[in-house]
Amino acid sequence: MNPKIDIQGLTVSHDGQPLLRNVDLAVPEHRILGIIGPSGSGKTTFLRTLNRMNDLEPGFHAEGRVLLDGQDIHHPSFDAVALRRRVGMVFALPVALPMSIYDNVVYGPRQSGDRRGRFDEIVERSLKAAFLWDEVKDRLSLSGLRLSGGQQQRLCLARTLALEPDVILLDEPCSGLDPISTAKIEEALTLLKQRYTIILVTNNTKQAARVADETAFFLMGELVETGPTGKLFTVPADKRTNDYITGRFG
Repeated sequence: MNPKIDIQGLTVSHDGQPLLRNVDLAVPEHRILGIIGPSGSGKTTFLRTLNRMNDLEPGFHAEGRVLLDGQDIHHPSFDAVALRRRVGMVFALPVALPMSIYDNVVYGPRQSGDRRGRFDEIVERSLKAAFLWDEVKDRLSLSGLRLSGGQQQRLCLARTLALEPDVILLDEPCSGLDPISTAKIEEALTLLKQRYTIILVTNNTKQAARVADETAFFLMGELVETGPTGKLFTVPADKRTNDYITGRFG
């Protein structure tokens, strides 16, 4: 089976400073790939390369190929805006828009020109998938800014799901959340992989062990190793991986 995303020889630099070096990684469809590694290892740079968000900042340069369903996302004919609809992203800090919960969820479809009058369906489906519907279904007109931090993060997930992407990128989505909110997001991700390919950057190795099917360990811009999560956490092939997951550094 062909991978959903196939990264080949990816090297990324910023103002001439290398951030990622010669990364080769295949991301299978309908799986959760966990990305672990200490701060500064290139995890977020890697994630932002997959939907070309680094293009929005001057000084970034990428070499190599990133194939989405066999198509090179850096080819001049590949539409970056369309890419970001297909490859959605949820950031570490929840950024609810200053509008109602309902309008937060349908913001993306409206901006994309969706005028088919099915917004109610989109809102319910997306909020249910993000495990938020039961908590807000009777107050959809409430400002999204009035929600708790954990609820706002699930609202951001729902906003991403409303665009019906192929891939969901998550950059430490639970870093500032309480254990209950974290558990709800992890439960949502476990169900969502039936429909989406998910890449989860996390500084919490226990989280990767709980939810990721495959895990990749990055260190100083290098992909040290990748493999099935159970194997990587129990019998890693590289001593550096073992040192990191056992807390010797990081």
